[in-house]
Amino acid sequence: MTDLINSPLLIVLLAVVAFLYASVGHGGASGYLALMSLFAFPVTFMKPTALVLNILVSAISFYFFYREKKFEWKLFYPFAITSVPFSFLGGMIAIETHYYKIALGTVLVFAVARLLGLFGNEKTVRKPLNIPLALFIGALIGFLSGLLGIGGGIILSPVILLLGWANIKQTAAVSALFIFVNSVSGLFGFMSKGGTLPSSSLTLIMAALVGGIFGAYYGSRKFNTLTLRTVLSFVLGIAILKLYTT
Repeated sequence: MTDLINSPLLIVLLAVVAFLYASVGHGGASGYLALMSLFAFPVTFMKPTALVLNILVSAISFYFFYREKKFEWKLFYPFAITSVPFSFLGGMIAIETHYYKIALGTVLVFAVARLLGLFGNEKTVRKPLNIPLALFIGALIGFLSGLLGIGGGIILSPVILLLGWANIKQTAAVSALFIFVNSVSGLFGFMSKGGTLPSSSLTLIMAALVGGIFGAYYGSRKFNTLTLRTVLSFVLGIAILKLYTT
């Protein structure tokens, strides 16, 4: 395990993942899980580690987007009200490895589509938030977040954009805080059932912090990373194939 964690290739890729996800207001859990899957980490290590990294990077991302005055509380709270308790519930559930891989692979498809901008275009006219629908979406994404060890922003942000509830920067700010609260809730749910945090993931934490700080800084200032996102999408695509075929 130590050799895997200290792999230079893993550390570099993890920092790149954190950079790219933070640039769009995400914590990067789906990317971290994909990398750990490629490097054959056990599922028991993957879920809590991804949640910890997610908490740190999403907090950094939110700070930078909030500082640029992109955050709107009224857009955030309807999702959070239902997502937090359902994320805790999902975190309490231990899913069988085979089904975990299938579910994670499906979420990674969303991640690739989001990174490539396949459903991330802004609507020209902003529509009012539908609160009952937002509450339902929050609960659904929250449960999935806790179950898989992700923050849910990779699903929430395209939904907000597709429904025309916010522009890209506002969506990034809301997603960052959404990811943070869901990851914290999911981690508490995981630990409440006897789960423990890996003590050997300090190297991965440092790599994610460095990548997250630079990604959030540039992302909040209209930084375009299309080429790098395409490369990352290719890596995630390989992870998806691996999850579905092993």
